[in-house]
Amino acid sequence: MFKNIATAALTLLVFNSLHAATLPKQSYLPLELAQKAVNAALEKCSDDGFNVSVAIVDRSGVLLSQSRHPMAGPHTINSSFGKAFTSASVGEPSGKLADMIGGKPFLEGLRDMDERLVILGGGLPIVVNDVRVGGIGVGGAPGAHLDEACAKEGLNLLQGPAD
Repeated sequence: MFKNIATAALTLLVFNSLHAATLPKQSYLPLELAQKAVNAALEKCSDDGFNVSVAIVDRSGVLLSQSRHPMAGPHTINSSFGKAFTSASVGEPSGKLADMIGGKPFLEGLRDMDERLVILGGGLPIVVNDVRVGGIGVGGAPGAHLDEACAKEGLNLLQGPAD
């Protein structure tokens, strides 16, 4: 009987080891880094005279960190989240998606695909070591290109300056 129990335990151990060895490893953006990137983007916009909100979401579009300048409009909270969500979801800058839809009206339905999408410039995907780990979004500057410039400041903190 002991031999049967030992054999069963050994078989279970080997079986579990094989399955554990095949589990995928997933990269993620640590909360501490997300908070630092939010602060870098917020500081860039503040230095440029813009009162904005900045959000970072993880790969699944779940909010990791968000901050709002005290003088930023209340709408900037949702717009920064939506831009971050959009970029994390589609893996492209939210402004690129806006340009694509603007040039191809038959794609207008993409705006209704998910109520969390905000198809305006100011959101960037966060890619580290060729792995998309989230998105950063900025809302509230007087122009999408200005929102994006602030988002790039946060992104630079995470992955280094873009070429």
